[in-house]
Formats: sequence, C-alpha cells, structure tokens
Amino acid sequence: MSEASRVLHRPTLDERVRHRFPIFERRVYINSCSQGALSDAVRDSYAAYLRDWDEQGSPWEYWVARSEAARAAFARLINADPDEVAVTTSNSAGIDALVSGLRFDQGRSKVVVSDFEFPTVGQIWHAQELRGAKVVHVPADGAEIPLERFEGAIDEETLLVSITHVCFRNGSRLDVEAIARLAQERGALVLLDAYQSVGSLPVNVRALGVDFLGAGVLKYLLASAGLGFFYCRSDLVQEIFPTATGWFADEDIFKMDIYDYSPAPTARRFEQGTPPVPSIYAGIAGIELMQEIGIAETAEHVSRLNERLIAGVEDLGGRVVTGAQRGALVCIASTDAPAFVAALAADGVVTSSRDGNLRVSAHCYNSAEDIDAVLAALAHHRALLAD
Repeated sequence: MSEASRVLHRPTLDERVRHRFPIFERRVYINSCSQGALSDAVRDSYAAYLRDWDEQGSPWEYWVARSEAARAAFARLINADPDEVAVTTSNSAGIDALVSGLRFDQGRSKVVVSDFEFPTVGQIWHAQELRGAKVVHVPADGAEIPLERFEGAIDEETLLVSITHVCFRNGSRLDVEAIARLAQERGALVLLDAYQSVGSLPVNVRALGVDFLGAGVLKYLLASAGLGFFYCRSDLVQEIFPTATGWFADEDIFKMDIYDYSPAPTARRFEQGTPPVPSIYAGIAGIELMQEIGIAETAEHVSRLNERLIAGVEDLGGRVVTGAQRGALVCIASTDAPAFVAALAADGVVTSSRDGNLRVSAHCYNSAEDIDAVLAALAHHRALLAD
C-alpha cells in the first residue's frame, strides 16, 4: 500500500479495536449474543480487584463506591438518572424485586407478555399467577409480532406489558416505542428486557418510553456473569414496595436495623444483598470500553456485516429466520443446530444455537473476513443448512 493510500485509508471499527480481544488470535468469535469476547480491559479489571483485596484486606467503603460508579456508568448508558438504577446480580433479580412489589387485586391483574421473551421473564410472570395475576401471551407471526396483536391484548385490565427488545431465539426486534405508546394510552406500565440489545444498539429509556428496564453486562457490554441493572422511572420508584429485598435495599444500609423495613427512596430499593464486587469491576471496565468504542458506530458496523452474512446465506440456498427489524443477532435455520455449532467450532468458528436455529452474532470486533469465514464454514457443512 502506498503512502497516499495509507493516508486515505480510514481504519474500520474492527481494525481499531480487535487487538484488544486476544481470542481472535485463535478463533473466529461471533457469539456475542451468548457472551462478549474477553478484552484486555476486563481482564485487567479482575487483576485490579485482586490487587485491592490483597493490599487493603476488606476495603468495603471503596467497594461500595465501585458499586455506585457502576450505577452511574449504566445510567449514562441508557440516559437515566443514577437514582433510577439498581445494581443487581442478574436480570432475574431486578425483575423479581419489581414483581414482588406489584399488586394484582386492584382492577388491573393482567400481564401481557410477548412470545419473544427469555425464559426468565415468562417464568417469573407465570409464577405470579399464584398471586392473582392473569398472564396473556402475544403470539408471533413467523419471525415478527405485528403491533395489531398488542392492540388486541392490551386493555383496561392490563397492569403491565412485558417485552424484549431483541428476541434471543431469532434476533428479531420489537417496535418498543410503538408498543410503549399503546400501553401508555391504555394505562399500562411497560417492562423492557434489553439484555440482547444494550451495548449493541443505542438504548435511551426516555426516547423508548418504557417504565422499567432490565439488562446485564454479559453480552454486548463485554463484561462477565454476575452483574445486572434494573431501571425504574423516577416517579414510580416510591409507589413500589418490593418484598423481595435485602440490606442493600434499605434507606441506610449501615444502620443495620432488624426491626424495620424502610426501603431506599431511590431505585436502590430494588437491590437485595451484598453486591457482586468482582463483577462490578468487570462491568465498569466493559461499559467504559463500549462507550469508548462507540455504540452507535458499533450498530452501523454490525448492520453492514449482517447484510453481508444474510446475502451469503441466501446465495448458499439457506434461510434466515430473523425478521426485517433486527438487532445484532442473526439466526439461520438448520437441520440440526447443535451439530452445526459443533461442526463450526471444529472449523474454528464460535457460534451458538437456540430453537433449532444457528445463532451468529457479530460485534464491534468482528470483520468482513470473519463473515466470509462463517460463510465458508456454512458452505463446508451445507447439509446442515435448512432450505
């Protein structure tokens, strides 16, 4: 390449960041819908946790401050106020705390749930049938759920509408803004599961119009298991009194009062026990890294890669089962999805499967060459592609 060409060449996103993810020295990693690739920043964050523990013994005041830093980092990510964010150990923990504070005996007992939900969400809501909730599912039409089906399900008896941003089974994305407007018009609240979108798409709770949001850092936020976040709109916080609680949810955690339940006046009331300190170090590192890389630029980069992938699958005679509106995840129909994942792994390509589909999930670090490697592997195992 000439000097003039070098000057004119603007490095692609993957060229700028890929060196920070060592797995690409050994594998084509394209499975961020399951877990983000390990970065140098997240690896170093665990070393920092061990160093702080080793040097200071039990620096709990500092560790609590780290938890507050994680809260603030996530709040910035979704355009929320830190007082609207709870630091949790998982998406399940945050949603459980919310659900424990809801009542289903005041004229609104209905919960509308999309058929795109992760098992956590569906199982939690059906458990509330023991407390009087009426759970109604909104069925899919192929890889999409038309808005009209939500219109038919949400009514004056609906307490809450529970939806996912991006479906973990097929990669299709719901029209969150339209569903939230519909729910608001009919007096219902909206809970958004953003685990499969946050970090891969810009997520703005004000623009989306949702009342609650649950997410975690394991996937596109590039961190590790054990840390989640729960958002509650500020004017709703003090209307909900969780009964699934713990000492970090108290208005004064150092009061150590065993004779009273006085939840924090902020979204911290949705927290429970001791925070997941090691995961908090990693979570901050992952969030800060993704903000440095750029989430909007990542979304554009991944969209181009997915267009290349979809065109290639169609050229092979395969079938993409993801809807026209999608997140970072693309799903491909297979005759034997687990065998497909194993075959691609043997070729050095890391993917995953759900619901009989092969899942391919690019992120900021993936390149056009990665997509071509996936397509070559698909061609090599063409018999496992469903027509």
